[in-house]
Amino acid sequence: MLMRRKANTLLPIEVSILDAGIRLRTDGLPSFHGFLLAKQIKEREGARLLTAHGTLYKALGRLERAKLLQSSWEDPLIAAEERRPRRRLYTVTPAGEAALARAVHTSVGTAGEAKGGLTLA
Repeated sequence: MLMRRKANTLLPIEVSILDAGIRLRTDGLPSFHGFLLAKQIKEREGARLLTAHGTLYKALGRLERAKLLQSSWEDPLIAAEERRPRRRLYTVTPAGEAALARAVHTSVGTAGEAKGGLTLA
């Protein structure tokens, strides 16, 4: 039997996605694609959250449906020039920023580390 998570909560992978997206934007990349995101999360947190890339893409879809991310397809000319498939590019929405801030604020432990299953207060 599958467990349902509580409404208005972020899973740890979702927190990592929003956090990495905001960090990438701060570093000058306004949008990001899945592989870059996976690389950022792995470098920052190790492979513990990414058991498979399918996990990442399912979480990206959930966040987009919740309006915490928005996505668009890359310009086909850019992909053609680089001789590769087009990438889906994601950006963190203002709602995503607010959700992350609320989740981290309401779940910071005494050691200052965020806990899993973060509530969107």
